[in-house]
Amino acid sequence: MNIVTVDPRVDPIWRTLVEQASSSVFHSPAWIQVLTDTYGWDAQAYVVLDSCGEPRAGIPFCRVSDMMGERILALPFSDYCDPLCDDQQCWPFLTDCLLSERCPINLRCLHNSLPLTDERFTVTKQAKWHGLALAPGLDDLWRGMQESTQRAIRKSQREGLVVRVADSEQELRAFFEMHLKIRKYKLGLLAQPFLFFQNIWRHFVDTQHGFLLLALYQDKIVAGDFFLEWKDTLYYKFNASLPADLSHRPNDLLIWEGIERGKARGFNSLDFGLSDIDQEGLVRYKRKFGTQEKIISFLRHAPDGVPSLAERQTRNLLAQLTHRFTDQMVPDLVTEGAGEDLYRLFA
Repeated sequence: MNIVTVDPRVDPIWRTLVEQASSSVFHSPAWIQVLTDTYGWDAQAYVVLDSCGEPRAGIPFCRVSDMMGERILALPFSDYCDPLCDDQQCWPFLTDCLLSERCPINLRCLHNSLPLTDERFTVTKQAKWHGLALAPGLDDLWRGMQESTQRAIRKSQREGLVVRVADSEQELRAFFEMHLKIRKYKLGLLAQPFLFFQNIWRHFVDTQHGFLLLALYQDKIVAGDFFLEWKDTLYYKFNASLPADLSHRPNDLLIWEGIERGKARGFNSLDFGLSDIDQEGLVRYKRKFGTQEKIISFLRHAPDGVPSLAERQTRNLLAQLTHRFTDQMVPDLVTEGAGEDLYRLFA
């Protein structure tokens, strides 16, 4: 076997590997292009080739160098991105290349347990993942939901909520402003740059591999769900809504509409993505649609044992700056600008 370095955004070797392997949207060239277009990082992938030159295994990553030092992330701002490697023979080829960089390496694994058995990596955090099989009929999917969710969907329909697909970047901007406010006023967090969502629109919506569903009440946008498509899976990636209109239950209706659209377009599953374990409300919300639950493991290889002083100090400073820029007295445009300047450091 041989190992090569490729650009996963454009190299046909990577495209061949992700098409034949159990890959996710986070392995897709489009998603990796979104990350590099937004944050200016370099993207690479190590790919193991067999004696015939066919790809057998691989891992994509971004090499990030900033005030916290140099590190390898596979991949930043992705719910998970398992190494595409299903046997013990190929795993050392990938890890030997990664570890030779002599810098911290971060992985997020959902489906692949191989990295968890490698003693050179330590589990530093865990999160929950939820997914829904779309193989059953719509009636069965409806019955699989909690009764409270069924009542919420009926309520939103009775009250005249309308769901449609966003068709312009002006509506994307309306969605982003809801997203910004939820992050700021409810969670006390900065939002990703608007450019991030523009790049998702360009690489997924414009290529007909994603869509933004909007819920409208009396012609006003009150909520939205962003869905991405990859192979046989529909991904529920982002949600935002207006707190004053939550009594109309737009979010439940949007998920049901996403399920219906996913069924109609032949997807096998709906990926609800990552939830932090301490986000109990979000975990309960995803459970009520009849989803299955798994664990996402965050793994880290630290050649020096512990985070550097610079990394610890920078993370403390980021927490302080986030607290200041999400203060309710700070104008939203200033908070948005802080996200544009600082969000890349959270990788």
